[in-house]
Amino acid sequence: MRSRRDLRKVNGLMGHARIVARALGSAFTERSPQSILDLGAGDGTLLLQLARRIATRWEPMRVTLVDRQRLLTPQIEAEFEALSWEVECVESDVFAWLARPNPQLFDVTVASLFLHHFLEDELRELLVLAASRTRVFVACEPERNNFSLCGASSLGLIGCNDVTRHDGKASVRAGFVQKELSALWPSREGWQIIERKAGLFTHCFTAQRIGDSA
Repeated sequence: MRSRRDLRKVNGLMGHARIVARALGSAFTERSPQSILDLGAGDGTLLLQLARRIATRWEPMRVTLVDRQRLLTPQIEAEFEALSWEVECVESDVFAWLARPNPQLFDVTVASLFLHHFLEDELRELLVLAASRTRVFVACEPERNNFSLCGASSLGLIGCNDVTRHDGKASVRAGFVQKELSALWPSREGWQIIERKAGLFTHCFTAQRIGDSA
């Protein structure tokens, strides 16, 4: 439970809600997205932070949170409802859920500090499934470099426990640089792909269907 609270601190420090909001602002210039899927969503804190940032700009959306455990609290659910956002919490393995028959096509799929947990073949499969289920995909992951490793080593300064400090360094070592996620995306044809460093410690990957999201 402490590590979950620490993860909220890490997401805040890395500015992932701000980074995702900026990516969506670039992707959706003529209309509001209507549905967002969060893979490995945890308790929904990241999507709630995102909702607060964009609620005044766009119409209320449908949010689907997918995680192996149901961690959404009544308080966070109520805060979504206060913004008139509809939230669904799905307790499932993401591979099984994405591979179900007749799935919904989401306007946006988000993954934050999630992709680096998978081996290359698993990650490639996950991205294939995600690409077939979304119009825009945004991932925020650790940037794999010495500066990020120093940042992870210093997480104790913001009150993170020893488990989080260990996991932080392991996550950086498993993170991404350059065009590593682009190389695993199933196709460049029909997609606009941007992969870059964002903020101090984050590696951001965005894939948008060309001519589909406007």
